[in-house]
Order: sequence, then structure tokens, then C-alpha cells
Amino acid sequence: MTSTSELVRFSVSMPGQLVAEFDRLIAEQGYRTRSEAIRDLIRERLVQREWQAGEEAVVGTLTLIYDHHVSGLAQRLTEVQHDHVEEIISSLHVHLDHDNCLEVLVLRGRAAELVRVADYLLATRGVKHGKLVLTTSGKGLV
Repeated sequence: MTSTSELVRFSVSMPGQLVAEFDRLIAEQGYRTRSEAIRDLIRERLVQREWQAGEEAVVGTLTLIYDHHVSGLAQRLTEVQHDHVEEIISSLHVHLDHDNCLEVLVLRGRAAELVRVADYLLATRGVKHGKLVLTTSGKGLV
């Protein structure tokens, strides 16, 4: 058994073309080594598993684009935020142009509940587009 601070070396076999594509990708993203990139890929999968389970406490953002001229929409969005003050911990509102607004909500809570709240907001009439991005609080990551 290894300690969490001990580095472990292991080898991975894969087709040369895949390695070349991976090297181009990580160079574009600014990674200095394959090891750094692989560590981030592994963390990403661990985080994804954590929030997909639905019961873990996670954090995230919900981005909404909507037409503020839709009757009652701004009020409905505000009411939902007030109904979920435990889950919606912050918001940012930006006027994009005469018709469209961007709203970014910062969320915290059980993954299943955050997905439920996000789905409701995304399905609200007048919301044109949106995306929920969930991640871990970072406590279990090395």
C-alpha cells in the first residue's frame, strides 16, 4: 500500500497515433508533461463519479441565457432562487443586449438536488439555453 504523498510510476500501452494526438492536445492546453495531464484526467473521472452518484455534496454553476422580455420570467427565476437558498448560494446577472440576459448561479448541495433545480430552471419558458457544470468540493482530491 502506498501513502498519498508517494509518487508511483506505472506504464501505459497505447497506439502511437493516440499518443501523438494526446501530446498535441496537452501541448495546446499548456501541460508541461504527460503525467500532469493524466493526473488531471484521472481527477476529472473521479469527480464525475462522485457527483453522478447523486448523494455527495458537490458545488457547481448553472449558466442561463434568457429573453428578459418573456412575461414573468425574471420573477419566476428569482422565486426559484429564493425557494432554494440552501442550494443557490450566489448569482451573477449580466445584460447581454436589449433582449438577452446571462445569469450564472453558484450551487452547493447534494448532486441529485442540484440537477433537479437546474432541470426545472432550464425548462422554464423563456430560457433559451443553459448548462449545469458540477464538480467536487475538492476535499477528497489529492
